[in-house]
Amino acid sequence: MKPTLAEGLSDTHSYSVTPENTVPHLAMDRSTFDDIPEVLATAYMIVMMEGACTKLLRPHLDPGEGSLGIAIDVTHLAATLPGQTVTVTATIEKVEGRKITFRVVANDGLDKIGEGTHTRAIVPWDRFKAGVAAKAGKVRPPRS
Repeated sequence: MKPTLAEGLSDTHSYSVTPENTVPHLAMDRSTFDDIPEVLATAYMIVMMEGACTKLLRPHLDPGEGSLGIAIDVTHLAATLPGQTVTVTATIEKVEGRKITFRVVANDGLDKIGEGTHTRAIVPWDRFKAGVAAKAGKVRPPRS
């Protein structure tokens, strides 16, 4: 990682909410959520937060480095509808070696919809991809 990576750095990114980002479309077993209207799923809000943190980190990484999410502690505060835009601000709170902790806040233009912390680890992609490939060699293909 580059020496430009420092506490206090902040950036904001926006994401459009589509019907596919809503709870009924996310659920593996839709009957579990059959009474919930089409509102932004918490899982997608978290993806937006992780995306904002990743985008903030990217210019401060050396070639061959990437980052992996290792912890998330957020609260989903308000419903967001398809057609709204979610804006996420990510701010680096702590740099501890290769572990970076962010403060994240999400807003949909009407309400603060989420806030909390997210931690990412900076890793060499070659090493991580080798580990994934080794694990893939141990996984049995699903039966048809």
